[in-house]
Amino acid sequence: MTGFVYAPPPGAPVVLHADHEILVVDKQAGLLSVPGRGEDRADCLIARLRGAFPTVLLVHRLDLDTSGVMVFALTPHAQRTLGKQFETRQVKKVYVARLAGRLEPKTGRVDLPLIVDWPNRPRQKVDHLEGRPAQTDWRVMRASDAETRVRLMPVTGRSHQLRVHMAETGHPILGDPLYAAGAAAAHPRLMLHAESLRLRHPDSGVTMSFSAPVPF
Repeated sequence: MTGFVYAPPPGAPVVLHADHEILVVDKQAGLLSVPGRGEDRADCLIARLRGAFPTVLLVHRLDLDTSGVMVFALTPHAQRTLGKQFETRQVKKVYVARLAGRLEPKTGRVDLPLIVDWPNRPRQKVDHLEGRPAQTDWRVMRASDAETRVRLMPVTGRSHQLRVHMAETGHPILGDPLYAAGAAAAHPRLMLHAESLRLRHPDSGVTMSFSAPVPF
């Protein structure tokens, strides 16, 4: 990330759903979920939402480079309830990614523990002794020798999990500035999108699903 200049895309976030407890939006790639360090990184998704939704509260994050569905709480009760659902892995998340090369077989699971790579933060790395358990299921949508389009279903929610796990298969996510190299890294954006999110509404307890179209 040396020489990185934060240049978030313009425009208001697309609201997918809003009610008295929750707010669901489609985050743009290149926009921080929350403020970063320094005044130049104050512009972020939650700040842009605060004008229309002054009580907005964070529940989870998406990486700067990832686009797609994010849920926010509008009350402390919703924040607690949703936070517990994420913590206990009751929230079902599905991502779509484009990978370098042909990923085989058609379905599978990566089960590799992850830990922060301290000298190279924010990079994460596989560490079988100290790492926290991390699992990602995949299902190939279509593939050629050059590229694979895949659905990724994280079982756990570690930082950079999908990006590290795919790189470890030998098929990094295209456009990944941290874990891809050469031609695989040379894309206008990280080809990773949070396509859908399924959760229980914090008030009614009804299961709800939200999705955002894949922009690549």
